[in-house]
Amino acid sequence: MKILLTGGAGYIGSHVAAALVSSGHDIVCFDNLSNSEAGVMDRLEAITGTPIPLVKGDIRDRDALDKVFGDHAVEAVIHFAGLKAVGESVAQPMRYYDNNVRGTLTLLEAMSDCDVKTLVFSSSATVYGSPSYLPIDEEHPTSATNPYGRTKLMIEEMLADVAASDPEWRIATLRYFNPVGAHDSGLIGENPNGVPNNLMPYISRVAAGRLNELSVFGGDYPTPDGTGVRDYIHVLDLADGHVAALDAIAKTERPLSTWNLGTGQGYSVLDMVKAFERVNGVRVPYRIAPRRDGDIASCFASPERAERELGWKASRGLDAMCASSWSFEHMLAKRNTD
Repeated sequence: MKILLTGGAGYIGSHVAAALVSSGHDIVCFDNLSNSEAGVMDRLEAITGTPIPLVKGDIRDRDALDKVFGDHAVEAVIHFAGLKAVGESVAQPMRYYDNNVRGTLTLLEAMSDCDVKTLVFSSSATVYGSPSYLPIDEEHPTSATNPYGRTKLMIEEMLADVAASDPEWRIATLRYFNPVGAHDSGLIGENPNGVPNNLMPYISRVAAGRLNELSVFGGDYPTPDGTGVRDYIHVLDLADGHVAALDAIAKTERPLSTWNLGTGQGYSVLDMVKAFERVNGVRVPYRIAPRRDGDIASCFASPERAERELGWKASRGLDAMCASSWSFEHMLAKRNTD
């Protein structure tokens, strides 16, 4: 299939791009480069042996979307483009609603007008809010504790309405837990602008001496060590899940499908710090900081539906997540000195 990846130059998008090319798909990336860089495409070509076109554009720009659909024979879309920091969303909610919700609506309108009705949406476990039980399955009630989560939930509800209105749509909603790690090549990984909002690149930068210490937001949660517990999934397992979901919706009669992508195992922030230190032989200084608005104590998945319906299961463990993240950090350091 010819697949358009919105946000395709980003952390998750680039890893999914590599997995799709490896699976025989033809792709084009569409990205405004607000939290990514065009140089990722060169590294993707080194990984895949195939040049991948990058179209610079914003999903809120209907003219830019119409042009990319007109220039490329797109058959399906995987939609990653969106702002994704919980704390930032609390401080800047209007920016998040504008980019995430309005941008997705504009994308859906462009897709519909071009009769492209196959979509995989990058959602989030934040749509479950503060869990009423663990592990979380897809039947868990949805809610949200922050504007970022509400944008994802609003988009999911919008997609459900679109799917109900027209049975030709084939939509997969993938609820990610916490993607970490990097490609085995060390060429692509998570490299956000500024101080990272996500844990693993923050740990890596502290270990490398690029930041002085890790701020652990909250040390008084009702968890074994007081720090937040999350389900960390290797980004390569996550990428494989997208390929499996795309293949599945191409064969199904269901207009809308929803799957969790996680491991079913929860680790605390301090568990992650200790594992990173052990695996890589480094030290990660940290301090306990106040809780962030919108965060919750514990969140981890029941991934059984994805295994049953997609034949997909996460296979890479915590050691691989830590080792690949450190390899990518070394690649960044080398690139910055070249």
